[in-house]
Amino acid sequence: MSMATSPRSLPRAYLFVPADRPERFAKARASGADAVIVDLEDAVAPEAKARARDALARALDESAPLVVRINAAGTPWFEDDLKLCRHPGVVAIMLPKAEGIDAVCTVVEATYKDVLPIIESARGLQEIHSIARVPGVIRLAFGSVDLALDLGIDCSPDGAETELLAFRSQMVLASRLAALAAPVDGVSTAIDDLHRLQADTERARRLGFGAKLCIHPKQVAGVQAVFTPTPERLDWARRVCAAFAAAGGAAVAVDGQMVDLPVVQRARAVLRDAGLSA
Repeated sequence: MSMATSPRSLPRAYLFVPADRPERFAKARASGADAVIVDLEDAVAPEAKARARDALARALDESAPLVVRINAAGTPWFEDDLKLCRHPGVVAIMLPKAEGIDAVCTVVEATYKDVLPIIESARGLQEIHSIARVPGVIRLAFGSVDLALDLGIDCSPDGAETELLAFRSQMVLASRLAALAAPVDGVSTAIDDLHRLQADTERARRLGFGAKLCIHPKQVAGVQAVFTPTPERLDWARRVCAAFAAAGGAAVAVDGQMVDLPVVQRARAVLRDAGLSA
């Protein structure tokens, strides 16, 4: 089973759930998230890794497949994680600390599953274009917290993360050049600050991201709302396409603004993202 299908079916909100908390799996699946990521890495203490993997193995269900964030290549748990991920109940693998093509290729060849590498280090950024072009990679994810730590960046307390703007743009550029789906932005750590979440998600959308990682079910709906075209935006897109068609492909004005082919292409993309015909 592949996640690389039509644009509208691509996840907008990916929800993490710790692998050592199997009692939360059902709640995560019922949260409305577009994809649930069971986390074997950061959310699980080293001494609990094996138990967490066993708990996940018992919960895997081909009828309700999950994404799994495995432990990084070079860790003691990597090989056993890969063996588990061959299960048909795993739809895709999130690979942390992606810093080159070797680990990505190993994951693809060992599991035959879609891979979402997380770019979260200076070396990962250096190798991002090679990573993005590995067959089997369907989307890049941005590890904002770990990247800031690796680079010694101290983001402003306002939460805007302007210090990471250049690196987010690199993610979008690499994805476009590799013909991948728009990348997945990192987490918003303030669980109860939904205004910050909305601002973070709107920033991601404006920069060209297509989805966001969530760390709590209460974040899911807000993320999905930002990445879903509003009725007003859909109406604009329909009117732009209709006016352009009526003009026979010539430039035309809509709402007092000039519409030429690049604007029409943007309008068609809005409709495609909503699963509508352009």
